Order: sequence, then structure tokens, then C-alpha cells
Amino acid sequence: MDSCLALRKFVIPEFIFGADARLLVSRYANNLHLKRVLLVSDAGVAKAGWTSEVAQLLETADIKTVTFLGVSPNPRDYEIMEGCRLYEAEHCEGIVAIGGGSAIDAAKGVGIVASNGRHILDYEGVDNIPLPMPPLIAIPTTGGTSADVSQFAIINDVSRRVKIAIISKSALADVALIDPLTLCTMDPLLTAATGMDALTHAIEAYVSNASSAITDEQAKQAIALLWKYLPLCIDNPTDVEARGNVMLASLLAGMAFSNASLGCVHAMAHSLGGYLDLPHGECNALLLPHVMEYNYSLASERYDCVGTLCDQNLQGLNSSERKKKIIAAICDLRRRVGITWTLGNKGLRPDDIAILSRNAIQDACNATNPRSPTANDLATIFHEAL
Repeated sequence: MDSCLALRKFVIPEFIFGADARLLVSRYANNLHLKRVLLVSDAGVAKAGWTSEVAQLLETADIKTVTFLGVSPNPRDYEIMEGCRLYEAEHCEGIVAIGGGSAIDAAKGVGIVASNGRHILDYEGVDNIPLPMPPLIAIPTTGGTSADVSQFAIINDVSRRVKIAIISKSALADVALIDPLTLCTMDPLLTAATGMDALTHAIEAYVSNASSAITDEQAKQAIALLWKYLPLCIDNPTDVEARGNVMLASLLAGMAFSNASLGCVHAMAHSLGGYLDLPHGECNALLLPHVMEYNYSLASERYDCVGTLCDQNLQGLNSSERKKKIIAAICDLRRRVGITWTLGNKGLRPDDIAILSRNAIQDACNATNPRSPTANDLATIFHEAL
């Protein structure tokens, strides 16, 4: 949170944004000199027709395609290893991923193991990948996860029942083909959950203690776009303009958090999602207001700006009143898009909180939260979210 003159590193992949960007997949595969690729996707994306379309485009360009659909919504460590075995057995030269964050994170995991060997869980943490992945083309089909442009890969450690974060510039795709038209096949709940994920990315990046002038502008624009356009996507799923603006917000939020990192919402969501196998976007949506309240005293000016971007008039209000109004606005948006339940409704029990907090406090995302948490702090937030 410093001057625009401060020295900063900023890393993003090449990306193409706009209608029909996905149709460029064979051109970019040829640019990368790929003749045999592993196509990583999932059953839902395949059912929508996007996977077969990409496979056909590649095959028409004489690029042999081996399809791997064995990816769960929270990609498991053993799924990564199975995908890598298929990659090696089929003598693939690169990877194309089409899907949401799970498919793209799984593809990154396969690439990491294919180049470096060992087990995917060995690469947990920051900058622990010695060798770059094989070429990776990412085509996102959800408006929120931003795995296509981020340095993050999130993998479910099944034995510990926790999602781990792998963070490295070696986890970047070579190119992202970001096509808003793919969002039109998302159902309302997936639209809401991934949209709230994007909003959480933007807010956490904006209040991060590693934010910069560059990430600030991206995060602020993403917040404003999501506030305006996410509800429109729920009202009219085929509104291409609204879908396009949500996809743009996802891109901006992704670039922001990939370079400013995140905070306690994601640390807790990684723990919660791994333990109860819950959708990541829903976890973020249900935790975000509680973490905002926890952080507000140490980042009040930043959160006040978030409130203004969400069309809240904060003039004449004291600090407590501003905080209450801003958090209420986020809760109203969450309800407006159809997320009306609590973590208790999703299966969280008070007895689970001790282990969830112990896992969450180990997450790398806590390091850039504006307020340094303890495990007890995170336990309190979990209790409040029940």
C-alpha cells in the first residue's frame, strides 16, 4: 500500500480476451510446436460441448489429442498423479486445459509433476517448483477463479483433508484464451459462486499488505464491474454483455491477486473446502463478510473505498457505521445472487472448527492479510460464520 514509484514485480501470462477467443487454440498450439497434447477438462464442461469443440479444433490442425476428464470440483492429489501418468504414457508434449479453476489447476499440477517428478504435494508453498511446466494453454469457462492467469494452483490433499496452495511463476499458463461466451452455459449457482470468488479475489488483493498501484487499479475496476453485472447474469444468463463484463472482472481480479496475493478468506476457504469438500466460491462468499469485519480496523480506508465502489454513500457516517454498511452491502449482493445459506447449513459443525483453524493458519495466504491472524482468531471467524 505504497507509492506508485515503489519497485514491483508483476507476472501474467499472454492472454487473448474476447468473443471466440477459444477458437484460437490450434493456432497457439502450433505456435508452441505441439503435436500431441493432453486435453484436461471435466464432465460438466464436456457435457456443455466445450471440450469436444476444442478437441476437434486441435485434431483438425493435425494435433493429436488425449482427453483426461478425471477432475473433481476440488481436484484431488491422486487425480493429478493419474493425469500425469496418462500424459507420460501417451508421450504428450504439452497441455490444453478447458474448464473452471479445478480443471486448470489440475492441468497445472500435471505439468508440474511431468517436468519435476515427485508427488504434487511436494510443491506446496511459494516458489518450490525447480523446473518449468510443459507448454500449457488455458481456456477458462467460469467467471471467477482466474486460474488461467494466476501463479496459483490449488490441490486437495486427500489424506489431510485440506487444500494446499502452490504459488510460483512456474505455475503460469503460457497463454490464456479468455472467451466470455463460455460463461453462458453456467447455471445460476455456479455463476454466483464463481462471481463471488472473483469479488473476494479483488477485495483481498486490494486490502493485501502486498498490494501496489497496479493491482489496486485492477482490483477496484473488478469490484465495480462485479457489483453492477453479476446480478444481471443471474437475471438473464444469456446476457452476453453482462457475461463479458463479469469475465473481464475475473481477469482483472486474477491479475491483481496473482501479484498482490490474498488473505484470511482464502486461507480459511482452502481449509474448509478440503475438509468438507465444499465449492470454493461458496466458501469465500460465506466467509468474506466475517473476515472484512475482522480486518476493518487495520484497513478501514481500503474497505471504505470498496463500499464506495459498491455504490454505498458513506458520507457523514462514523467508522462503525461505515463498516456495518459496507458489510451489509456485500451480504445483500450475496443474497441477491442466490447464496442465502450459512456454513452450518453446508455441514460445518462446531467440533470441526479446531482442526479447520489449525489447518488454515498454515496457509500462505495469511501472510498478506492486513491483520496478522492467530489460529484462535480464525476459529472465532469460523464460529461467526456458522
